[in-house]
Amino acid sequence: MTELSNDQKRDFEAAAFRRLVQHLRERGDVQNIDLMNLAGFCRNCLSNWYREAADAGGVALTKDESREIIYGMPYAEWQALNQIEASEAKKAEFEARRPKDH
Repeated sequence: MTELSNDQKRDFEAAAFRRLVQHLRERGDVQNIDLMNLAGFCRNCLSNWYREAADAGGVALTKDESREIIYGMPYAEWQALNQIEASEAKKAEFEARRPKDH
């Protein structure tokens, strides 16, 4: 396996993260509840993790600020453009699989 420096790892991880965020921005049709039910995380989780990392680095971000970074727009705007009401079946699946921190 190729030996990577810590800087290379950080740069590659950052590039992969940016690509994931861009992909999720382009796929507004994929609902957060679908992501949660399938993978156990969603855009809001990413924004929370981003905010936690910023906090650890000494930068205070609000929930709204971190969500705008991930969504590429204010959260309320994204919701108005993309969010649809989840079916009762999806809501029940979420409740059954809900991570402890949600």
